[in-house]
Amino acid sequence: MKDQFICQGALHPKAIEGLRLFNEKKFFEAHEEFESAWRAEKGEIRNLYQGILQVAVCYLHITRQNYNGAVKVYGRSMKWLKDLPDVCRGVRVGKLREDAEAVANELQKLGAERITEFDSSLFKAAVWNEKMEWVCDRCGSIMREKNCKVTCPNCGNRFDCSDLNIYFD
Repeated sequence: MKDQFICQGALHPKAIEGLRLFNEKKFFEAHEEFESAWRAEKGEIRNLYQGILQVAVCYLHITRQNYNGAVKVYGRSMKWLKDLPDVCRGVRVGKLREDAEAVANELQKLGAERITEFDSSLFKAAVWNEKMEWVCDRCGSIMREKNCKVTCPNCGNRFDCSDLNIYFD
């Protein structure tokens, strides 16, 4: 796993817009927004943006019935996402990897000859917690993050940022 510190902090505004467009299945537009976020950022957080960008391009290739392009770009996307924690800057990266793998498996089953039969309902939404808020699993109150500690102000339930992948599973 990559250093968890790259996953602390907020998403770039262009990445948030990219996620919204991705979830609207506007994959080309999502790609453009993630590219802008990638260019604006420094350091390894760019891997997150590049990975989601590549998943969007893979899905775009499928919608355009470009089998070889989709297979190629899927492989690239996993290279960027594979070492990230399951949750990074609120994005459920583990779920995105699983969803993209399901798409790639179905694509492989169909092959280039039957790509027109691809079921686009397999394009699942990217899940993220934009406000970095969590609901306490003990009492239902909104929890808040501060200095990598997530605490429920009502009952005191607490965990740290390294536990986020456990919390979301």
